[in-house]
Amino acid sequence: MIKSIFSALPLFLFVFISTAEAQERVLSKEEAIDLTLENNLGIQVARNTQKIDDNNAGILNSGYLPTVTANAGGSIDKQNTEGQLASGDTRTADGAETRRYNASVDVNYTLFDGLNRYYSYKSFKERSQQSELEVRQTIENTILQLFAVYYEAARLTENTKNLEQALGISKDRLKRARYQFEYGQNTGLDVLNAEVDINTDSINLLNSRQQLRNTMRDLNLVLNQDLSSQFLADTTVNFVPGLQMENMHNEAKSNNIRLQLVEKDMNITMYNVKAAKSVFLPTIGLTGTYGWNESSNNSPLAFLIQNTSTGVTGAVNLSWNLFDGGRGITGIKNVKIGYENQELLKKQIELEVERDIRNAWDSYTNALYVLEVQEKNLQTNQNNFNRTDERYKLGQVTSIEFRQAQLNLLNAELAQSQAKYSAKLAELQMLQISGQLLNVDF
Repeated sequence: MIKSIFSALPLFLFVFISTAEAQERVLSKEEAIDLTLENNLGIQVARNTQKIDDNNAGILNSGYLPTVTANAGGSIDKQNTEGQLASGDTRTADGAETRRYNASVDVNYTLFDGLNRYYSYKSFKERSQQSELEVRQTIENTILQLFAVYYEAARLTENTKNLEQALGISKDRLKRARYQFEYGQNTGLDVLNAEVDINTDSINLLNSRQQLRNTMRDLNLVLNQDLSSQFLADTTVNFVPGLQMENMHNEAKSNNIRLQLVEKDMNITMYNVKAAKSVFLPTIGLTGTYGWNESSNNSPLAFLIQNTSTGVTGAVNLSWNLFDGGRGITGIKNVKIGYENQELLKKQIELEVERDIRNAWDSYTNALYVLEVQEKNLQTNQNNFNRTDERYKLGQVTSIEFRQAQLNLLNAELAQSQAKYSAKLAELQMLQISGQLLNVDF
């Protein structure tokens, strides 16, 4: 068994060295954010949607500009005609040809449409501003997703290092057990136990490295870069100082993205209500035409052989739909009901946001307390292992007791690492609910 273990060590070390060489570059949090904002596909889609809404809110889509239309046409008519003059003579024309040509430029402009376009334009402006908020919401969700994966990679990086140290300790223990066995200071059972523990630690380390590679691919997916890109995650965690529940609660009321979005929905619906009322008002428009017409006739019976005319025509028209069968009234009622639903939805979201910020604060403070306890627990286990290691070297504790102290230390290290990143993610979630996620340093 010992031979098989040591024969696998060169391959094991090769994998470790290759991985370490490939991951020399550290991807800082700031760089990760920049790459995400620049490359993430979800953010790009949201920004393109915003461009569409900005275009819809422009003057070219407002209805305030006139329409200009150019028209042109021509016709040729051949007829056999016969006519009688006043003197009684009869004249005939076979294949008399008449040609007609026309061209015109028409201008139409709506002076007043019952304020429909005014409120529609206002609605488009609100939708454009709402689209900006949706981009911000997408960015917040993506940044939170980014750090959920980033800190998971950092946690697995720390875990891998801790497992490497545990494997190193187990290897030293195996050497010590073999020497003691050779000199008759212990039985072969200690050697076998050490071999089993090395196998266990090696498997745990390999599994941790596999999880780390998978998480790195998840991170590259969020960053929208080559999935095989390798780098190290920064394991430093800095918490935002001075956070207070009351401030977070007030920030959530004014800056929470869900509340701001529902406010925009209510404004849009209100403009839709006002625009729907335009059905009760008249529409006044202007039309103007500059035209050219020409006709020619080679018939001997024609009074004019050729005629050309140009001119300008202008008109004012008024249209008033006095009764449309009740569809307009029904539409207004339905839009008003939609506005009432928006008010109810806003109240629901306000309650949900208040619940979310309170839950997030409790989770955050609880996570900080757990982190503090785990740090103390880690220090205790570190001291316990150091004393056990010294006593093990002196032969005052058994290999089983030494292994138990080693496992206690390893579990404490893993728990402390988990608590650290859980607390940071809880902080980020709270900042997102309060609308402050993009205003802090990571």
